[in-house]
Amino acid sequence: MPARCFTKTLLAISIAAIATTSQANSFNRISSFGAIHNLPEGTPQSQETSPEIIAASEDGNTLVYSDSPFGTLGFVDITDAAKPVAGGSFKLDGEPTSVAISGQTVFAAVNTSESYTKPSGYLLALGLQAREEQARCDLGGQPDSVAVSKDGRYVAVAIENERDEDLNDGALPQFPAGWVSIIPVKKGLPECDKLTKVDMTGLAEIGAIDPEPEFLDFNSHNEIVVTLQENNHLVVIDAASGKILNHFTAGSVELQGIDIEKDKKLDFSGTQTRLREPDSVKWLDDNRFVIANEGDMNGGARGFTIFHKDGRVLFESGSSFEQQVVLAGHYPEKRSGKKGSEPEGVAIGKFGDETYIFILSERASVIGVYRDTGAAPEFVQLLPSGIAPESAVVIPQRNLLVSANEKDLIEDKGPRAHVMLYRFADEPVAYPQIISTRTSNGLPIGWGALSGLTADSTKPGILYAVNDSFYANQPSIFSIDANQTPAKITAAMPVLRDGKTAKKLDLEGIAVDGDGGFWLASEGKTSKGVPHAIHHANSQGEIDRTIDFPAELLKHEVKFGAEGITMIGDTLWIAIQRPWKDDPADQVKLLAYNLKTNSWGAVRYPLEHVSSGWVGLSEIVSYGDKVYIIERDNQLGESAAVKRLYSVSLDQLKPAAIGSELPVVNKTLVHDFLPDLKSLNGYVQDKIEGFTIDAAGKGFAVTDNDGVDDSSGETLFFSLGKM
Repeated sequence: MPARCFTKTLLAISIAAIATTSQANSFNRISSFGAIHNLPEGTPQSQETSPEIIAASEDGNTLVYSDSPFGTLGFVDITDAAKPVAGGSFKLDGEPTSVAISGQTVFAAVNTSESYTKPSGYLLALGLQAREEQARCDLGGQPDSVAVSKDGRYVAVAIENERDEDLNDGALPQFPAGWVSIIPVKKGLPECDKLTKVDMTGLAEIGAIDPEPEFLDFNSHNEIVVTLQENNHLVVIDAASGKILNHFTAGSVELQGIDIEKDKKLDFSGTQTRLREPDSVKWLDDNRFVIANEGDMNGGARGFTIFHKDGRVLFESGSSFEQQVVLAGHYPEKRSGKKGSEPEGVAIGKFGDETYIFILSERASVIGVYRDTGAAPEFVQLLPSGIAPESAVVIPQRNLLVSANEKDLIEDKGPRAHVMLYRFADEPVAYPQIISTRTSNGLPIGWGALSGLTADSTKPGILYAVNDSFYANQPSIFSIDANQTPAKITAAMPVLRDGKTAKKLDLEGIAVDGDGGFWLASEGKTSKGVPHAIHHANSQGEIDRTIDFPAELLKHEVKFGAEGITMIGDTLWIAIQRPWKDDPADQVKLLAYNLKTNSWGAVRYPLEHVSSGWVGLSEIVSYGDKVYIIERDNQLGESAAVKRLYSVSLDQLKPAAIGSELPVVNKTLVHDFLPDLKSLNGYVQDKIEGFTIDAAGKGFAVTDNDGVDDSSGETLFFSLGKM
């Protein structure tokens, strides 16, 4: 069957699955473990860590992961899965690339290469309990993946001898060639002197003389399936004899309905044909295996494929997996010109009577969950992950799934790397909390970086949001139906100027005007040619009026401008994010613009004090006799301290002229968002940016996912109930 037929079939299944996300027997994240907690005492917290490949002990109580930048194996005690405990680390004399566990032995592949042309490495056998080296096998090359047979009789190592991507644009061949090493195991220890080296040269159509084995896995017949990612090839080996049983090309996929340009907008009307170039591979049973089509040199099919070991394609996901990513707001637009969401990892597990396939997207930071049907797998749900999930391990006897998320953004003051745990139980799906629907032509509505929120003045649960300058070439007003779970983005209306996409906008706030149109607050940056301004858009999204900030205000400009807007009578009130040059360090302006007199004024709002980072405003909304204001710090994870909703009574909003002495308002704490931001058991998001109160008096809040750039991509959308 052509790939596009499979895709259409799965799209229909996927749409149905989205509509039933309250089904029982689902996976939900129950805890997260920051890898920095495994740093030895005295190690600077600035040390980069990266849980890359992860394995679980047979009793399911201990996790072991490879940490390449720190050169260690990390241990995590998950006896209480909801409260992981640091188990310490084991220092290696090289770079760990992979890890597997059999019985009481931890097998780790360790890279000690001097250079690309002088690769070397070894296989380490480490006691799980004593954590003492028990054996070491010289591999003679740079190892990548390691796997242990289900009966514990063999260890297989993919010797990649990776290429230098900066040499000749990474083109093959680059010697030495790679191979697969198979080592018998006796009483839990590898018999290094009986190592079998399986030659891979001469098999692939691409780079035949320079194979680069990437990932491998055993079935119960001790057959090994191997991906040659750069060679776009698959090989099946008999472990006992070392003979190649079969090999065949991974082939290519015609992709439809994808974004193919990195252009600060989301357009899923593109079509491409791409080589699969698979990374991870896992046996689904003794005859079928699943590959994640990450791509590398010339590929990136953005999905996954099920093969029979005889070479037949049994199922191709095409663009359907990536479109699920889009619907959940996790699409990484910056990767559009390359490999999109980059599915990289695969895990397989039987929970209850069903077998599940888990597809890990490196760039979208999600895990797709599919139920094996024996034919086209059924999409079940999408799980939020830490940044860049690299591998996962299933612990079916404890109803657990565990992901290792390798990206550590310490240098960018961003989120740290995490291990995350999910429980399979008879519970409603907790995430996503907001999704989009499809357009009339069947394509998903792309969205992300929601930065402002407002409510329809007459229809309960009907909200509107804007995106910020991450999508500078696609400023949009999104319609949201919050009367269902998850909430649904039902439409995206482009913001236009003279009938064309409006430029030089950084939309951070939105308010309904009471007449079908909207007031939009755009955060400016004069040095970048983006003006600080308020815009009015009609019901068709066309900007028909612009109000620039006055000169007497702009002479004190800093880059942190308008972050929210609300309308009270004839006056627009705008929350400025941080103090400008004419403000005290602990106060920020609430600007007022009177639409009848065309005059500006302001009051000052007092900010909380924090020990690290800064505090500023993210939203303002009027309701009843108060305005509600989001005040937050710029910290995330365990450093997050201030994520709060305050109120100010309307009788205090008596603006003075810009440049005069401004009155300072008093504020009252209404709600602390930290428990809400911790409710999904991930790391605390820093940008709680949108808040509104609907026509029935119900409060709603949303976070900004930064367009999935140096972010997990998670968007939290939740209600505070009746205000």
